[in-house]
Amino acid sequence: MQYMNLFNLFNGLNMKEVLLYLPDAVFVVEEDSGKILWANHRAYRLFEIEKEELESLVFNDLVDQGMNLAYQSSVKDISVIGGATVNEKEFFVELSANLLDTQYFITIRDVTEMTHVLTQAEKTGRLNKDKNLMLTKLSSEFKSPVQSILGFSQALNDGLGGEINDKQRKYVRIINKNATELLYFMEKFFEFAQVESQLYQKNMQMFDVTELIQNVIRENEVTIATKKLNVSTNYDNISSKMIYSDESALKVILQNIIEISIRLTEIGNISIDLFNPPIEGVIEMGITPIKGATENSYLMIRISDNGIGLQEADVEGIFEPYTQLDKTNKKNLVRSISLGSAKELVRALNGAIWLETEVMKGTIFSVVIPVENGAVQQDE
Repeated sequence: MQYMNLFNLFNGLNMKEVLLYLPDAVFVVEEDSGKILWANHRAYRLFEIEKEELESLVFNDLVDQGMNLAYQSSVKDISVIGGATVNEKEFFVELSANLLDTQYFITIRDVTEMTHVLTQAEKTGRLNKDKNLMLTKLSSEFKSPVQSILGFSQALNDGLGGEINDKQRKYVRIINKNATELLYFMEKFFEFAQVESQLYQKNMQMFDVTELIQNVIRENEVTIATKKLNVSTNYDNISSKMIYSDESALKVILQNIIEISIRLTEIGNISIDLFNPPIEGVIEMGITPIKGATENSYLMIRISDNGIGLQEADVEGIFEPYTQLDKTNKKNLVRSISLGSAKELVRALNGAIWLETEVMKGTIFSVVIPVENGAVQQDE
C-alpha cells in the first residue's frame, strides 16, 4: 500500500514544477542557436537575471564557451567545469547536459569554493616542492658551520689547541655532543626534504642485497660495539641474493631503520631476516602483484630488536613527520623524519613498510619490495 501511495504521489507531480524548484540551476537551450528557452528559479538567482532578460540572451552570454561545454558533456556523458561572469564577478560552474531532439537540458551548480580549495591545494603542493628543493640545494650551506663547530670542538678535546682544564673540557664535550646531535638531525631533515621534493630519481640495477646489508651494518659497527649489541642475519630463505631494485634508495631505507633499532636497544640483539613472501601476503600488504608473479618476485626484509619498544602514543603518525611537530619529544620527531624518508622511498619502489612494537619487548620493522626486473617495470 505504501508503494502504491508513493507511485501515486509521483504520478500526480507536474515535472515542470519539480524542475522549477530544483536546488541546481536548470536551463533548456536550443541546440543550433544557443537561445535560452526556459530556466528555473535557481538559474535566475545564480546568474542574477530577471525572467524577461532571457529573451535577449543566448547560453554563451552566461557561461564562457557554454554551448561547447554542453556538447562535450552530452557526448561524453560527463560533468564539465567552466567559467561564468555575473556583474563582473567571475565564478566556476559544474555543467551537465543531455540533448533531447534539438534541445539541451542543462543543469549547473556553483563550484567556485571547491575550485578555489583545489587550486590552493595545488599551489601549496608546488610551494612545498619548491621549499624542499631550496633546502636540498642549500643543505651544505646549513651543515658547514655545524661541521666546523664539531671539528674544532673535537680538536680542542684532543688537546690540539693546547692544554685545557677539566671544566673547559666538560664544556667542550657538551658542545661536541650537541653539535653531533644537531648535525645528525640536519642530515635526516635534508634527506627527507630531498625525497619529498621529488628530486630523487630511481636508478634500477642488479645488486647483491646481502652485501648491501653487510655494508650498512659495518657503517654502524662503532655504535653497535659501544652498546655491545649482537646483530645477526639470516639469508637462507631467499631464492637469490641478486635483486633488481634501487641500491641507493634501499640503503637509505635500511640505514634509517637499523639506526632506529640501535637507538631503541641498549642491551640485546638485532636480527635481520630476508625471505620471499607468498603472493597472498603481498596482497594483504596493499601491493597489487603483477600478472604471473611468484613469491620470488618480491622480497621481505624484517629487522627486529628486543629493545624498549615504543609507546602507543609514539607509534601514532610515526611515518608522518608533520604530525609530530606539536609533540615535545625531539626524539619522536627525528625518528619520524627518518621513517618518513624510508616510507617515501619504499613507496617509490612500489613496496610497503610497517612496524609492530610492544613496550619492553621490542620492535619489528618490515619492508616488502618487488625485486624482479619485470615486476618493477610493470608496477611502475
